[in-house]
Amino acid sequence: MQAELLAVGSELLVPGRQETNAATLTRYLLERGCKVVARTTIADDAQALTDSFRLALSRADLVIATGGLGPTEDDLTRECAATALGATLIREPSYVEWLKERFKRFNRPMPSVNEKQADRIEGGRLLMNEKGTAPGQLIEREGKILVLLPGPPREMLPLFEREVLPIVEARSSGERIVMRVIRIAGMGESDVEQLLAPIYKTFSNPVTTILGGASEVELQLVGTGSNEAEAGERVEALASKIREALGPRIFTERGESMEQVVAAMFMRRGLRLALAESCTGGLVTSRLVSIPGVSAFLDRAFVTYSDRAKSEELGVSEETLRAHGAVSEETAREMAKGALRAAGADVAIAVTGIAGPAGGSAEKPVGTVCFALDGALGSRSTRRVFPSADRERIIQQASNSALEILRRALVGFEG
Repeated sequence: MQAELLAVGSELLVPGRQETNAATLTRYLLERGCKVVARTTIADDAQALTDSFRLALSRADLVIATGGLGPTEDDLTRECAATALGATLIREPSYVEWLKERFKRFNRPMPSVNEKQADRIEGGRLLMNEKGTAPGQLIEREGKILVLLPGPPREMLPLFEREVLPIVEARSSGERIVMRVIRIAGMGESDVEQLLAPIYKTFSNPVTTILGGASEVELQLVGTGSNEAEAGERVEALASKIREALGPRIFTERGESMEQVVAAMFMRRGLRLALAESCTGGLVTSRLVSIPGVSAFLDRAFVTYSDRAKSEELGVSEETLRAHGAVSEETAREMAKGALRAAGADVAIAVTGIAGPAGGSAEKPVGTVCFALDGALGSRSTRRVFPSADRERIIQQASNSALEILRRALVGFEG
């Protein structure tokens, strides 16, 4: 069984907005042996959306569209799906009454525009949405299944699990798919490829995909089998060889973020952490505090952007700043020692650098970042130059490296 996913909404095509439903649905479908052959994001444009439905229905067994089921004029999913199918829309009086009762419970009259949410595609059925006003729809025609789901994840996922997954499982050929996400730190994508290609190319099952990122590389291993255990064994056969080749450079095989891994390790070790950040402006701290339970190990953080702040808050000497500059291993070491002393913590890490686009020199180009670790995990410092002119990328890479330095210290890896 092959599926195609359509994410509907012009708001999904503007900078800074991420569409997340497709990734969630892909994972659920893969686990049931249903391969996703395409994922498309479409604006609220009637012609583009209608064409997308037609194309998807021509090449996939299951088409799932999320979004565009609201009451406004730009919510066109129902109408375009019906046009693509050559079907009409039928208004369901019982659902109109249900909507009115729902609004009444919140002491609000129902705007007349909401009635369009009761329009059902001919030959299909409405899927009741207890968390919102937009019902889903499911239409089966000529062996194809078309599903329309609301866009908000909290509304979409319960409908999908209740109404769609049982159909996928019933129609599955019995083949199962297991996916493992391995994440690697401290290596570039080309280095990983060069080391691992001779290994994974000997496997036709699982299939390996390499994705590069800011200071980390992700491997996706997708194995198939007649059952979940068989697919899992095939994935593990390749994963074990990758593990042998990379060792502690692998920081997770469960797809966790670096901050999740580091936080879990600190919690297990019972160590208290303090941070001193300059060029990252608190990003390392922000990433850690996104993890529940962080108060068990994170004591405090200092964002000391100016030289004055480094001296007043962390005790960095003016002599060190004059002789070596704010971006230096010497300054980073004093920042870490100062944070450790001020917090009374077990471990401290400091980061200071030049994120650009200005401020670089021949000796210290933009992208130069210095790190220092002090405390119960040992004392060390290092300088790195991230080859990028993009300020945000340098800051992200610096935060990744700070967390990776902590992780390596926790596992005792010096490589």
